[in-house]
Amino acid sequence: MAIGKVLTTPDDPTRAVMNGVRDLLASSGLGPANVVGLVHATTLTTNAIIEQKGARTALVTTRGFADTLEIGRELRYDLYDLELRRPDPVVPANLRFEVTERVDAAGAVLTRLDDSDLAAVANELRRRDVQAVAISLLHSYVNPDHERRIAASLCRALPGVALSVSSDVCPDVREYERTTTTVLNAYVQPLTARYLDDLCRRLAAEGFAGTPYIMLSSGGVTTIAAAVRHPIRLIESGPAAGALAAAYFSTDAGVRDVIAFDMGGTTAKICVVRDGRPQVANQFEAARVHRFKKGSGYPVKVPAVDLIEIGAGGGSIAWIDAMGLLKVGPASAGAQPGPACYGQGGGRPCVTDADLMLGYFDPDGFLGGRMRLSRERAEAALQTLAAPLGLDAARAAWGIREVVNENMARAAQVYTAEQGLDSSGFTLLAFGGAGPAHAWDVARKVGIRQILCPLGSGIASAIGLLVAPKRCDMVRAFVTPLDRADFARISSIFDELEAEAARTLGDAGTAAGEMSMVRTAEMRYRGQGYEITVPIPPGDLRERGYETLTRAFEDTYRQVYGRIISGAPVEVINWRVTALERARSVARPRTAASVRTAPVRRRPVYWHDAYVDTPVYSRYGLQSGFTAAGPALIEEDETTTAVGPGGMVTVDASLNLVITCSPAVDA
Repeated sequence: MAIGKVLTTPDDPTRAVMNGVRDLLASSGLGPANVVGLVHATTLTTNAIIEQKGARTALVTTRGFADTLEIGRELRYDLYDLELRRPDPVVPANLRFEVTERVDAAGAVLTRLDDSDLAAVANELRRRDVQAVAISLLHSYVNPDHERRIAASLCRALPGVALSVSSDVCPDVREYERTTTTVLNAYVQPLTARYLDDLCRRLAAEGFAGTPYIMLSSGGVTTIAAAVRHPIRLIESGPAAGALAAAYFSTDAGVRDVIAFDMGGTTAKICVVRDGRPQVANQFEAARVHRFKKGSGYPVKVPAVDLIEIGAGGGSIAWIDAMGLLKVGPASAGAQPGPACYGQGGGRPCVTDADLMLGYFDPDGFLGGRMRLSRERAEAALQTLAAPLGLDAARAAWGIREVVNENMARAAQVYTAEQGLDSSGFTLLAFGGAGPAHAWDVARKVGIRQILCPLGSGIASAIGLLVAPKRCDMVRAFVTPLDRADFARISSIFDELEAEAARTLGDAGTAAGEMSMVRTAEMRYRGQGYEITVPIPPGDLRERGYETLTRAFEDTYRQVYGRIISGAPVEVINWRVTALERARSVARPRTAASVRTAPVRRRPVYWHDAYVDTPVYSRYGLQSGFTAAGPALIEEDETTTAVGPGGMVTVDASLNLVITCSPAVDA
């Protein structure tokens, strides 16, 4: 396995991808023609939504429902915030158009589509120079005929304009969420299409003949064509790759339950992996106005790895608030100009500057020595923060490290508590460029006693891309009380969804014998406002469907809430099928054959209240069975692992670093 890492190029993301590909080929001695496939994860859609840099988008909807995007659920996500803000709709009022039509919740046509409306709408869309159109009609999830007719008409009238149809993008119950998801899909579609087309052209120009694939938010991969059709499903593409890597590493190490801790340059992501599977939710919230306040963003109804993301990365900027308190993030210096120590013009103190000042990073060993960090620039930036606080640069740097570690530990505790889990019983699996350097302190604050850092932690998300299966998610809305359900129809729904998913996966090159089907249903007690996702066993439900679904629902409900409501009627909202390609494995990175147990060198590292002379080991000289007591640092090209005083690190049979520690006194 060849490993490489390059800096992001925000002005042209494709350039960084091509730089990385060229470096990998050069280091491995291969040519482009030898590559049979390339898997890519991207934050393009997320960034476009957050930064409001998508296409000029219009919405076509049922007459009387043009304000759905602003009305939302009419809920206040914070009852006590008198200046409560919501994200602005990406489609302004003057680009929302209504057509005369009406379908009821059972799919019956109450008012036929007035074709005379379509020509007028098309003329207005053309006059206003829109680049994308979202079509979302009332109850189209059960009867999509009117939406399809509108799409066909606009396709003829507006060649070159991207069209997103809710019955295709998000055929789910819930009008607001379905409309928002469809609108955001249209909003990022032209940008995604241009980016992926440019990437494919550049790859072809380099001589690549292999097939490119894109990572989905759900933890699978898909084709370029599918990604362009449904770019909203890429919204958590990058973080999902990290979750897949965590699942792979935990299974390989024989660890059942882990909290995946991925800390990179801009953010830290935390998710739970149980029995080798990351948790997947069927709804995600994008571009929150308040990062920790659910309901302050755009609801997106697509399958996505269930994780929490906070502004805590190596590039997160430290600052002093109006109360004179030290804060870190969520603003980031990014890759350009980056932290002050990068020497690219950045002057504000960042987490990486603090880690360098405290001795956790080697200024001459960053990215394997390909990029030198400036300790002098880091110290100068830290002084701008230290002086107002009455501290020296080292104490200010330690304060930054403590604040960012506390933020991540608190997020992990809240995230696991919301799922009814006790985080202290988990292993912390740390990866990303900064994750292993901060895992020791985060684990102790959370109360976790074991840390696992795989070899190649700094590029773990890339390994996640290699092991990710091809995946297809299908959904059918069919609301039914469980005690009056038509199980013959339900069995037919599952059969139809599985057939459609199999065709989609087959088109992506997966053989029938390489597929597996997973059935789920979104269920709730009648009268509840939200559903839980319930696994449904395979097989025909005609015989004992009621008993099977009741048992599955109660088992899941009890696991989530600790109890069930005996005798309360149950209903089903959506039926889902996930088609998955058979899991793959990859060759793990290996170290050199020689065993060097002696420290490569020593340097002062700041541990809690003072610099301590600390041994520094090269990861590439450590083999299975190696053991050392903390404090210690273990360096590899893409990251550094910190083991604090009182800790113990061992290299296991898969060359993972297994670190044991005791919780902090105040954990």
